[in-house]
Amino acid sequence: MAETSSPGLTRFRIILWTLVVVAALGATALFILRPPTSPIAVIGKPFTLQSTLGGEFTQDNLKGTPSLVFFGYTHCPDVCPTTMAESSAWKDELGIAPDQLRTIFITVDPQRDTKEILADYLSSFPGTIGLVGTDAQTQAAKAAFGAMSELTAPDADGFYLVNHTASVFLINKDGGFEGTIAYGEPKDTAVQKIRKLMAS
Repeated sequence: MAETSSPGLTRFRIILWTLVVVAALGATALFILRPPTSPIAVIGKPFTLQSTLGGEFTQDNLKGTPSLVFFGYTHCPDVCPTTMAESSAWKDELGIAPDQLRTIFITVDPQRDTKEILADYLSSFPGTIGLVGTDAQTQAAKAAFGAMSELTAPDADGFYLVNHTASVFLINKDGGFEGTIAYGEPKDTAVQKIRKLMAS
């Protein structure tokens, strides 16, 4: 005799698989839309990375000049170039020079983003400091900012994308966390946050 499932069990299985599909579809969006997990860690955890300007860059180098800090990678198809272009537009709107407000780009893809590749990529965004490290150093930097990243499964040619936190971290002149600008946030709101950052 063939086994039959009760209507209740069938309905439960449908609901369960629906939840699995929804969870899978939402995984990528989670990295972009979820705010940083523990941004206060900016002032509490050490990190060391290599700068495209030469030498090391640590948490102590965040002090002295306000900064916009962004985690991304050079193969990023949309979020990264959009955010970098917007960062330049925000500073232009306020008439802020690079020595008054730094833009710092930390790669989450150290396997492909060498310091030279990162420097070449950022040449399109003058005044931006690029930071790169080993896998372990990158993990430490992400932990310091409460940022996240995850590699997608590579395609047949070995190409992969990286899901990552898309918020811009606002760091004041004392190296402290002031807030974030979300990906896609209206320009007026972003500019107001930067104006407040400069006054802090």
